[in-house]
Amino acid sequence: MTGSCVPVPKRTSTLLEGTYSWVVQVPAGDVVNHYEAHHEEDRLSKGPGQIELARAKEVLRRHLPPPPADVLDVGGGTGVHAAWLAADGYHVRLIDLSPRHVAKAKGDLGGLGVVAELGDARKLAAADTSYDVVLVFGPLYHLTEREDRLEALREAARVARPGAVVAVAGLSRFASLFDGLSRGFLFDPQFRSIVARDLHDGQHRNPDERPGWWTTAFFHHPDQLREEVAEAGLVVTELVGLEGLAFWLPGIAARLEDTDDREVVLWSARATESEPALAGLSAHLLVVATRPT
Repeated sequence: MTGSCVPVPKRTSTLLEGTYSWVVQVPAGDVVNHYEAHHEEDRLSKGPGQIELARAKEVLRRHLPPPPADVLDVGGGTGVHAAWLAADGYHVRLIDLSPRHVAKAKGDLGGLGVVAELGDARKLAAADTSYDVVLVFGPLYHLTEREDRLEALREAARVARPGAVVAVAGLSRFASLFDGLSRGFLFDPQFRSIVARDLHDGQHRNPDERPGWWTTAFFHHPDQLREEVAEAGLVVTELVGLEGLAFWLPGIAARLEDTDDREVVLWSARATESEPALAGLSAHLLVVATRPT
């Protein structure tokens, strides 16, 4: 999944003020290096990231078969989702491209029976029709080429049993726009240039590795994510926006520390989760699909 150094053709845009162009090289290993240095598990355990985690649990639990069942967590990071799934009684195998993630998952979750190993979402070391649930929660963020994303989705479909749940996450096409506005980055012309490209074709780059501007990624339009999942041969059950507006609001982290306020925040996300016009407002999109029987 790390790939080699890939040149991206020069493009020109006038989506925002002025005219500018970009030429980007995607270096080998930049995604792995990002996750070796930045702790993704911390993002989901505190602050606004708690909304994503809580809502992903809610949505998945609407569709999961009863435990015990076999779950393949592709791009599962340090095991944030594997942990609660194992605690619920599922048999979980986690695949990730980051050595740090795999080592931490093994150390933290081995006692829960979670198996963690290095792997590539585009070439899974698993037999056909061997899992009741397949999660693809990280890979599509960083597979910037459409054919690579389809390859990962086809692999997820291949290893899923007939009727199995395949849940796929994507980053919203509008995430950097809303993030930049809420955190002030958008007032920097360089960041606006990055956002303009994100809006144009979903190809997010941070060539100068500016803190807080993230790493090489792909941002999906909701319709595009649904179409790619369907093209891989899966039947889409639902597409939801996980967080809604709350994720972008200053001070929301403090609200999440209060039990009653936290429930109000989650209620607001549920209220708009299936509204097509608002799906892209969420930072994260979640498609729940099944392999045809």
